[in-house]
Amino acid sequence: MSSALDEDTQQTIAAGRETAGAMLRAAQKDLQKVFIVFLVGFLGTFYALRLYVWEFFRGVTKAQMDASVSGNVSIIAQTPFDVILLQAKIGLVVGVLFALPPFIYVSRDALKARDAWPKSPVAPWKLALIGLTMVALFAAGVAYGYFVFFPFTFAFLAQNAISAGFTPSYSIVKWAQFIFLLTLSFGLASQLPLAMTGLSYAEIVPYELFRDKWRHAIVGIFAFGALFTPPDPFTQIMWAVPVISLYAFSLYLARVVVTAKRGSEKMDVKSTATTHWNLLAGVGVVGGLLVYAFYEYGGVELANDGLAAIGSDYVFLAPGSGVALGAFVVAGGVVGLAFGLAYLVYRDIERLERTEVGVGDPTKLDLSALDVAGVRAAPPEAFADLEEDEVMALASAAIDDGDKAKAQALIDRFDEAEADREAEAADAEDEPGELEDRTTRAGGAFVSELTEGETDEDDIGGYYTDIAFIVDSLTSRAFWVVGWFMLVLATTFGWLYTGGIRDVYDDFLGRLPAAVRPEEVLNVVALHPMEALIFEVKFSTILAVLATLPLVAYFVWPALRERNIIRKRRRTVFVWTGALAGGLLGGFALGYTYVAPTVITFLVEDALAANMIISYRITNFFWLIFFTTAGIGLLADVPILMVLLNTAGISYRMMRNRWREVTVFILAISAVFTPASITTMFMVTLPLMAAYGVGLGVLFVLTVGGRRDLSPARGAAE
Repeated sequence: MSSALDEDTQQTIAAGRETAGAMLRAAQKDLQKVFIVFLVGFLGTFYALRLYVWEFFRGVTKAQMDASVSGNVSIIAQTPFDVILLQAKIGLVVGVLFALPPFIYVSRDALKARDAWPKSPVAPWKLALIGLTMVALFAAGVAYGYFVFFPFTFAFLAQNAISAGFTPSYSIVKWAQFIFLLTLSFGLASQLPLAMTGLSYAEIVPYELFRDKWRHAIVGIFAFGALFTPPDPFTQIMWAVPVISLYAFSLYLARVVVTAKRGSEKMDVKSTATTHWNLLAGVGVVGGLLVYAFYEYGGVELANDGLAAIGSDYVFLAPGSGVALGAFVVAGGVVGLAFGLAYLVYRDIERLERTEVGVGDPTKLDLSALDVAGVRAAPPEAFADLEEDEVMALASAAIDDGDKAKAQALIDRFDEAEADREAEAADAEDEPGELEDRTTRAGGAFVSELTEGETDEDDIGGYYTDIAFIVDSLTSRAFWVVGWFMLVLATTFGWLYTGGIRDVYDDFLGRLPAAVRPEEVLNVVALHPMEALIFEVKFSTILAVLATLPLVAYFVWPALRERNIIRKRRRTVFVWTGALAGGLLGGFALGYTYVAPTVITFLVEDALAANMIISYRITNFFWLIFFTTAGIGLLADVPILMVLLNTAGISYRMMRNRWREVTVFILAISAVFTPASITTMFMVTLPLMAAYGVGLGVLFVLTVGGRRDLSPARGAAE
């Protein structure tokens, strides 16, 4: 039996296994020392968490909460082993991180033998400097998270949960995971200056790429923040703004080191500092005087009053002695000196870049500085990347200067470059690249294998062709579909976020018997800091999908008719929408007024009979409400939809024969849009399949056993 891995992959895995074995053999005599380091890291972390860290995290969580909110927030353990297992897991990770550097060091001989050790030695002081820089940057990122981001974020999340009528009882596991994940993200984001500078200096990633793709970087930063922070604009801005600022600062550093490397003979930082020593000294003195004035002339009081005005508990402390004040003044002078030197270096960089523009690179040639002869003699590359607007601007400037011949020369050279580009594009179309050829052949072979050379509409090739045609017809309308989806999503989320979820919760509780209504009897809790917001996003997404389906049907209807899948005209979409909306709303009304209150009352009374304290998770409680309200409407829509599909040309026999595919589709949808539980997935799938069976029964009666469909169908003979 052949392996699923190719030969290169097998060789790579074997080489890695051999290297790991060689490292273990080489470090065998020192493994005891490595284990001691691991044990120190493990036990130190375990007891640090137990004695100090949990209390520190609790303080950070409640730092910006007022008394009413803070009193309702609690950290709970769901099982007896939550705390000790969490401490052990964190300790294991930290212990491994502690033990990894000494393990690599003691196994260096094996790595050298396999050419896996750097051949060019790096000076120890450079390694130490890089290591200290990494630690300092990581610490700065973590400090921002703990002293700025987390206090405001937790205060917002707790207030949001309480205003919705829920109790923020955070599971220690989920709470700690949330904190550690965001801590890691801030720590890694703070490494941007070092990473970008190093990559640019080593020319692994050109500095120009970081500079030119800054828009993509900003989009990526906001996208990352949207995934790992609460989905509200304020929190995402608190995440994104510091990272974007870091990116800008990193660009400056990368620019400094790259320019210094490229023009090392022309730029000398030491010479710059020596030449302008008087200016630097003056800036340093000013920095020290500003710090002195801040502490001695009322700056501390003004700053503390400003912090108090915005509700912050942070305060600036006055230095306890003259020595401390002197240290602060010296630090201010050093910071001023650093800023002054940075400005001078920046000025030198600007000068170097201005003097080097166009040197050796024809695309950077300054055409505005050339005369007519120079424009005629300029290399073609100077016009290759120009746009028509740019050329016309240069020509207009030449005409304004009274040089019409130069303007005509610019236009002529641009036309020549444009003709060359069109010729190259035509040649590229005539000779497709290897990748395109291989992709086309692979796609054709894939479809051919699936269809055995046939594309009849009754086999998989026919379905593939139909789906591709329908998707292509929808592509041109994607803007409207996505726009409508996002509008419904944003509107629903905004309503829930601004109090709608509390209104629904209160109204629903009002329909329950009085015995199960008080908070001491029925309590809905948030085990994760973002649980309420995540539910709001999921619910809004489901509603947006349901609202978008009629629009999608309207746009793809002509394609469906052209492929002979349905036979009705497009105005039928409005009839379908009305029928399905009626079934959904009718089922929802039945579920909301009778089914859901009855089910929840039964569950609560059963728990009360056993003398239990009832605390439902937000997710579980509201999904139960959703399934017993909107779920009833969706179940009612299944038979209605099947009848409508039959009138559109989908035969009864096709629906009966394709029940397996329908089951798989429903299972997939349930896995995506329901809580991550196999039980819940089957609880959704089984009623839907039962409704599908009811629909088949209704169609069996209406179509007289499938002998007379409600509309002629291409699948009637199946």
